Amino acid sequence: MPSTDLTQRALRRIRPDVRDMHAYAVQDAAGMLKLDAMENPHPLPAALRAALGARLGAVELHRYPGARIETLRRALADHIDLPAGQALILGNGSDELISLLALACAVPPGPGERPPAVLAPVPGFVMYAMSAQLQGLRFVGVPLAADFALDAPAMREAIARERPALVYLAYPNNPTANLWDADAVRATIDAAAEAGALVVMDEAYQPFASRSWQEEIRRDPARNGHVLLMRTLSKFGLAGVRLGYLAGPAALVGELDKVRPPYNIGVLNAECALFALEHADVFAAQADDIRAQRAWLAAELARLPGWTVFPSEANMLLARLPGGDDGARKTFEALRARKVLIKNVSKMHPLLAGCLRLTVGTAAENAQLVRALHDIQA
Repeated sequence: MPSTDLTQRALRRIRPDVRDMHAYAVQDAAGMLKLDAMENPHPLPAALRAALGARLGAVELHRYPGARIETLRRALADHIDLPAGQALILGNGSDELISLLALACAVPPGPGERPPAVLAPVPGFVMYAMSAQLQGLRFVGVPLAADFALDAPAMREAIARERPALVYLAYPNNPTANLWDADAVRATIDAAAEAGALVVMDEAYQPFASRSWQEEIRRDPARNGHVLLMRTLSKFGLAGVRLGYLAGPAALVGELDKVRPPYNIGVLNAECALFALEHADVFAAQADDIRAQRAWLAAELARLPGWTVFPSEANMLLARLPGGDDGARKTFEALRARKVLIKNVSKMHPLLAGCLRLTVGTAAENAQLVRALHDIQA
């Protein structure tokens, strides 16, 4: 039998819904000014790069990850001042943690029952829906308000109706970059409690935000006994290291830890993260610069004719352009022709019609972006 026929027969063993899916797309950024993926634009200073290189050279690559992973876990717990009674687990980026949460909550439905649901505001991070589908869960998206505010009444109604296993709240949200009203978040968390749902506060962009939900957890732990806090070192400045962490009540985290692969964090990743935490002041200064650059860039973009720039508490800016989706597409393509890569999100959700998402870069990168936009406008 020809190999192509064997391949086609084997493909039938792949789930039909998986075959119908699209893989997560990463834009080709070769030779481009890369402002599409919310990365920290600042590299390590040269002296620290040399020190890190020497340190990584001493890592025992022939051994499985061991006690050093526990050292990293404790260092992260100290870094965030983990509250008493809470525990912390590590993931290969937030993406793996999102997958593990779905796996842990994928209770097989009984006869005549629907699969458990994962619920989140939309537009939001695409991996919430993707991980739910891959684990056989239902994803329920609840639209934000027109100004991207959290629609607390709609969230409460959807939670009461769907009785989800998991509720995700990105704080700040991606791609809208805003930090939702605390009262609306509290109301949503209370509704999830009534439904017996876990709540995951996804704080991927915490280094750039004016507040964290951890303050609320510390102030009122009883009200947040079903809340998990998820963060990543990607926006901290280690996107290439792929390290995320999840903190919450020890009883909950202990159950989630059971579905974590035993060696999910590599020794090089762990050592890079430990090194970064030892030099947290360097990364804090980078975050300060990014926040300042965000204000400058937002003001510059707002001067462009017809542009609406939305408030941001992340290292990205969402802007709505004149001309709707076509205007966004033309500007995206014109920037790409000028070797500037951003993200066209206008087709991701109806609320994002005509919108582009732009990562905040260094002062020089932001100036290059603005010059390119003025060239396009001319």
